[in-house]
Amino acid sequence: MKRYLIAGLLVWLPLAITIWVLHAVLGMLDGVFGAMLSASQVLLPVGARAPIEMLRHIPGLGVIIMVGGLLLTGMFAANMFGQWWLRQGSRLLNHIPIVKSIYSSVKQVSDTLFSSSGNAFREAVLVQYPREGSWTIAFVTGKPGGEAADHLHADNYLSLYVPTTPNPTSGFFLMVPRTDVIALAMSVDEALKYIISMGVVAPPSHLAEQPRNQPG
Repeated sequence: MKRYLIAGLLVWLPLAITIWVLHAVLGMLDGVFGAMLSASQVLLPVGARAPIEMLRHIPGLGVIIMVGGLLLTGMFAANMFGQWWLRQGSRLLNHIPIVKSIYSSVKQVSDTLFSSSGNAFREAVLVQYPREGSWTIAFVTGKPGGEAADHLHADNYLSLYVPTTPNPTSGFFLMVPRTDVIALAMSVDEALKYIISMGVVAPPSHLAEQPRNQPG
């Protein structure tokens, strides 16, 4: 009976977690859409508020509008006219106290993580952590910069993000010598699966397919 229970759990657990995550994401998007509707009603005359309020009760409409808004924003930002307006908006936000520190920090992180020209999370490596002789998987995020680079030989060091298990969204930032890091041929997606599964879902070895290169 124990074997059957475990087999049933292995069937339903991934499905249940997938549904739970999707439900949470959809709920968050609907919440954002509801907040936008509430804000818009303040600007509309009383007679026009009832039809707008009816939109709140249409299931999935918030997700469709949010996805459509992201697509339209991306199309706007991809042309020269949109880029000019975005630069003006960024310049304005960077002159507002408190707002500029938050906005600039978040923008730098998002540009590094999601830009196609960035280097963050492009490579998985092995590094000794938290002590010598104990190894874990990390992701290369670039080279040390700023004052840290002044104290280190930046060309000989790598900036690494060491994710925690099973939640890789939290972790540790390390600056380690290149010689202490072993480059992996596995993809970032394979490395994330390996980390999230706590080592249970091991990716296939790629050593026979690709030579081991120096990370960076």
